[in-house]
Order: sequence, then C-alpha cells, then structure tokens
Amino acid sequence: MEINQIREPEVNRPIIIAAMQDMGNVGSIAIDFLKKSLKAIPFRFVCSNYPNYVMDRGGYIEFSPERWDYCYGKNMILFGGGYGQPQSNEELVYLCNDVINVAKRYSAQIIYTCGAFHSDKNFGKNPRTFATTNSRALTEQIERLGISKTERPSYITGFNGSILGFSKLNDIKAIGLYAEIQEPQIPQYRSAKSIIHVLEKLTYHKIDGIDELDVMGEAIDKEMDRMKRQDTENS
Repeated sequence: MEINQIREPEVNRPIIIAAMQDMGNVGSIAIDFLKKSLKAIPFRFVCSNYPNYVMDRGGYIEFSPERWDYCYGKNMILFGGGYGQPQSNEELVYLCNDVINVAKRYSAQIIYTCGAFHSDKNFGKNPRTFATTNSRALTEQIERLGISKTERPSYITGFNGSILGFSKLNDIKAIGLYAEIQEPQIPQYRSAKSIIHVLEKLTYHKIDGIDELDVMGEAIDKEMDRMKRQDTENS
C-alpha cells in the first residue's frame, strides 16, 4: 500500500471518525456525507494499488486502485468512505495502524467508527443506533447520555470493528456506532442518518443537511416499489 500526505490538517486534538463500506453501505454513506456536510479538506490518502477484483460495468470492466482519503473540518478528521474494504488481513492491519498513527500524531481525543448490524425487528423508517466501546468506563459514560449499548455479544468484522481493537491496544478511547438494517444489499440511508444523529449528541457538533439522507432513503424506497410492481406484472 502507498501513503501520500498532501498537507498538514489545521486541527487541535481532533475527533477522528473512521469507517468503510459495510452492510447497506452504512459506514461509507455516513463518512461520505460528513465529508460533504463539513466541506472537509483532503490532507492524506492511502492507496491499494492491486485490488483483487474488477468492476463489470455491463460489457466492459474497470480496474483501478482502491483509495481511502483522510479529510479534516471543524476539528474533525474523517477517514474512509467510498467503495470497498481492505482485501487482505495485511491491508486491514496496515490501515488500522495508519489511523492509529494519525490519531497519535495529532493527539486525537477519541476515535469513532460506525456501520450496520442485521436486525429482525420491524423498525420501519426509524432504525436505531447502538454503541459499543473499548472500555467499560466509556460505555457507562455513553449510557448516561441516553445512548443504548449493543444488546448481545457478536463479532464485528472488517475495519469498522477492528479499529476498536487497535485503539484499545494503543490506549486511545474509541466508540463504535452500529445502526439497524434489514436489507444488507440495499444502501441504507436512514440507518446512516440515525448514526449521524448520535454522533451529533456525542461530539457536540451540529451537522448540516441531514434531511438529504431522508430524501435518498425515499428514492431507494420508490425504486424498490417500482421493481416489485414490475416483477408482479411480469409474473
């Protein structure tokens, strides 16, 4: 992998929010939205030059390096988003260590990550977000803020789980926020919105333009309804 530092971010003991694509694209939707809302400025990026897949665009393929950007804005550092996760355990370890190095370099207060978990509950258009942390004391703090902790033991795989463990190994506070979803193959904008609302509460940062995620959620609903009607008509 290759790291490029473009500039020095203008931050002072920032909050870091780092997440990648996962079920329902929740982690990447949240990071990409925050970058846009905060008008975040890129300052560093990591490239994986040889991804182990090609993208079929319908008769022709695209083959290009994976790239994950670091951006900053409002004393936050944002990492990840976009498409794809690390394609090997070696890449996963490399990326987690790089986020930890950035956190140390700029004396970050805390690292947040986010993603999705599959739920069998009927939450309609209002998915909930649950939190887990890398220390019991931090879990008690977020519960006092009225934020629910995760309900049952589970494995959190990929970057959006591993970064919590790497943070713990390096004595950096970290919180993972995971929103309910029911359709892992469909982008879940309302789940990302649920996470953004919890981040507002935890970070004391007002995030502008959140209603945009509702608009995208409605657009997905309409497209799914259209496809179901088409399937019914063709059956």
